[in-house]
Amino acid sequence: MFRWWRTLVQARIGAMRNSLLLYSLFLVLTGCSPAPPREQAAQPKRPARAPDNFQVRFETSKGPFTIEVDRAWAPRGADRFYELVEDRFFDEARFFRVVKGFVVQFGIHKDPVINARWNKLHLVDDPVRESNKRGYVSYATSGPSTRTTQIFINLADNSRLDSRGFAPFGRVTDGMDVVDKLYAGYGDSPPLGYYGPDQNKIEAEGNAYLERSFSRLDYIRTARVVSH
Repeated sequence: MFRWWRTLVQARIGAMRNSLLLYSLFLVLTGCSPAPPREQAAQPKRPARAPDNFQVRFETSKGPFTIEVDRAWAPRGADRFYELVEDRFFDEARFFRVVKGFVVQFGIHKDPVINARWNKLHLVDDPVRESNKRGYVSYATSGPSTRTTQIFINLADNSRLDSRGFAPFGRVTDGMDVVDKLYAGYGDSPPLGYYGPDQNKIEAEGNAYLERSFSRLDYIRTARVVSH
């Protein structure tokens, strides 16, 4: 009788130990799996691929213009541009650098928090397959594989930029006269100019800085894909 009871107790103790072991393993598997970082979770969603050809219509404070993108020219740049437009990134962005006879530059988000997220998503460079002719569109860079969101439209034949790695991904097909009329009164940005907007301050303060100190800048009302 005693032996039977002792065997029963030992069996129950063994079952409890096995249950605790399984529970401990469950905690290890769930508790040690890292949760996705908040910053990573907040990153913009990235489409796998843009259409081979598509057009984007920009409605601006000076009127409309259209950029036509050919993905074969610069696939990574085209994909990012499509992604930005679909995310409404350019809405209310200012044309913060307008240098007559050279370029019109834009692509800093109105909200510095959102802009900072995108600034972490650098693009690997595309080979230069087209030239930076008048009306052609490329990304601004600060060195190899540093393209993010800033874009410029060539106001003249700037083919000298080709050898420096600026790869056009599209061109203005309609409304170049509107691009030519964008406000250029502030001149170039520091350190190339003395009176233009400071890009570091735009990134830090967003549109609040530009509205306060450079209120005459033209801006994008909306940018939307209109065909592909």
